[in-house]
Amino acid sequence: MQKTQTTLGPVQIGILLLALATAVIHIFLAIPANLIMFYLNGLGYIVLALALFLPQFKNYISLIRWVLIAFTLVTIIGWIAVGERSTIAYIDKLIEVALLVLLWLDRGR
Repeated sequence: MQKTQTTLGPVQIGILLLALATAVIHIFLAIPANLIMFYLNGLGYIVLALALFLPQFKNYISLIRWVLIAFTLVTIIGWIAVGERSTIAYIDKLIEVALLVLLWLDRGR
């Protein structure tokens, strides 16, 4: 049986850290008002980011990456449409744009 190992370079580590950062922000913002959509958004980032690097899903890396890109874009568009304009929101959008850039750079993997 052949072992499969996922190599994590700087781009992949950046993807994980940025996805986890935006997940934590969304979950943190959800707590005071019990905002279900924010909890789900945070959970979505965690699940998709982990799935991108788990060896069990190696055959689906490209699909998972595109789903994470779409998920991030929908999050940004949703914020543009109805989101609160606060410092933490702008910081989170910068994190999400950086995540999109790294996901785009990682597409050759």
